[in-house]
Amino acid sequence: MKLTVNLPNHSYDLSIENGLLKKIGSWAKELWSSQKIVIITDTNVQPLYGDLVYNSLKEAGFDPSTFVIEAGEQSKRLNVAAEIYDFLAEEGMTRSDGIIALGGGVVGDLAGFVASTYMRGLHFLQVPTTLLAQVDSSIGGKTAVNTTKAKNLVGTFAQPDGVLIDPDTLNTLEVRRIREGIAEIIKSAAIADEKLWQKLDELTDEHDLIAHATEIIAACCKIKRNVVEKDELDNGIRLLLNFGHTIGHALENTAGYGNLTHGEGVAIGMSQITRVAESNGLTPVGTTDQLNKMIQKFHLPITSKYWDQEQLYTALTHDKKARGGKINIILLASIGEAKIVRIPIEEMKSYLN
Repeated sequence: MKLTVNLPNHSYDLSIENGLLKKIGSWAKELWSSQKIVIITDTNVQPLYGDLVYNSLKEAGFDPSTFVIEAGEQSKRLNVAAEIYDFLAEEGMTRSDGIIALGGGVVGDLAGFVASTYMRGLHFLQVPTTLLAQVDSSIGGKTAVNTTKAKNLVGTFAQPDGVLIDPDTLNTLEVRRIREGIAEIIKSAAIADEKLWQKLDELTDEHDLIAHATEIIAACCKIKRNVVEKDELDNGIRLLLNFGHTIGHALENTAGYGNLTHGEGVAIGMSQITRVAESNGLTPVGTTDQLNKMIQKFHLPITSKYWDQEQLYTALTHDKKARGGKINIILLASIGEAKIVRIPIEEMKSYLN
């Protein structure tokens, strides 16, 4: 299956197909001429798919090399980006060469950031191997690294030349990582697709969802594609994709990266902000209950032992959505429809109670 992201300056395809990773060389050949390629991956993915990807690219006439980062959110930092810049220089990479991000969201964000900033921009491809990256982070051109103050505080908008999604890679994921991606799927359905919500409602658990992975990934990609096409640079309706993320990102940061997955933070953030909004009459009565049942069905949390109201509020003041003393929050108008509400940032304290 192919979906095209149509943008004014740079359109590209999302290719979704079981077994597609084995054909990555021929896929890349359709997009790029023979050139040097640096595969950026991590210590989890390299043993699983590193040789397969390297050999396929080599057989297709490319000149590949590989840079492996330590798996985990702690690698999404400027000092790791600097190590990759040095490696690219040692490899003699030029602006006519390219980068392939092979891995989950950390690899995709970091590799995209490096590609968009080295020599003011190399072209790159996204090859997401986790459910989270396949349904969300690999699409739309957001790249970033974290700082000690906030998640994704330093970044660029840079669209890839293509995205290769092979649902077969989900078979090697541990269940916690599957659940992490499911949080983003629940988010997508909650803000924009009542039919997808109904589909999720019919499923029994994580294993049932993976059995329907291609269909569900495609539905999420369509939602993300449609939003990005209307608002590439995140100034308008693309903010809707941040449902649960304002609190979720702050919680990830204050808990210490690695203690809470991104999906767990988002799940808690969706539940918390909806509960308070419902109590304030801003979200229909019963929405929180619907949302919590869906979150908990897939064994995701709605509360956290890392909750610290003051620390969370401090982290929120560094959120990219905070401008001019106000912040945009995303609330559910109903299941399948969301709205952007702009509030004074001090009011966020009430959403952390």
